[in-house]
This record gives sequence, structure tokens and C-alpha cells, in this order.
Amino acid sequence: MAGKEMELFNTGVLGEEIPLSSAVKAGDFVFVGGSIGNVFAKFELVEGGIAAETRQALQHMRDALEAAGSSLDRVIKCNIYLVDMAEFGEFNEVYGTVFGSHKPTRATVAVKELGLGGRVEIECVALA
Repeated sequence: MAGKEMELFNTGVLGEEIPLSSAVKAGDFVFVGGSIGNVFAKFELVEGGIAAETRQALQHMRDALEAAGSSLDRVIKCNIYLVDMAEFGEFNEVYGTVFGSHKPTRATVAVKELGLGGRVEIECVALA
């Protein structure tokens, strides 16, 4: 349950019927749940493999941050989940382009599978 110290934001990235918040603002921080490379408001992935999915997931993350009053340049830490570590280089190229000179700390973990059969999922914590 949300209290006075917590605000919930839903960008509609997976539709309104899914019981989740895109971002939660708590105190001085914004927590963005896992973003995948789905077509906005649809249960289907964008076409184009890991690069396209990474770009889309980061756009969803950006939208959630902005809905909560934050931005990519206020991200402190990202957790990255990849289905295939052989795709790390391609992922990293897109990630580096989006973040530019801002380099938040991050962890990258290999996982067996992700929602919708995605290749990448990204979550973050940012300053509000």
C-alpha cells in the first residue's frame, strides 16, 4: 500500500490491467522495475534482436523515470539481465549510446529466460 512517503507511477507500458508500477518514488529515490523491449502497451517484442530490444527497454525506463520526475542522468545503478552473454557487446553498445558520458554503476547477470521471450531486461534506481 502506498503511503505519504511513496508515489506510484504507471506509464501503461504493459497496459493498465497488469498489477505493477512502472516506477515508485520513495523519499529521494526513484525505483524503476524491469523494462523489456516490448512494443508499448502490447505483449509483443520489438523486432530487431538484442539491439532493438535494448533501445526499447531503455526508452521504457526513461519514460518511467520522467513520469516520476527523474531522468536518465540521475540514475545511480542499473541491474541488467541478459539471456545470452554472447550478446553483451551489442547490448553494451546501445546502452553506452543512450547513457553517453553518464556511467551509473551496474550489474549484469545471465538468466535462463525473460518475459515474452525477451533477450534483455533492465531495472534501475535513480535520484528523484
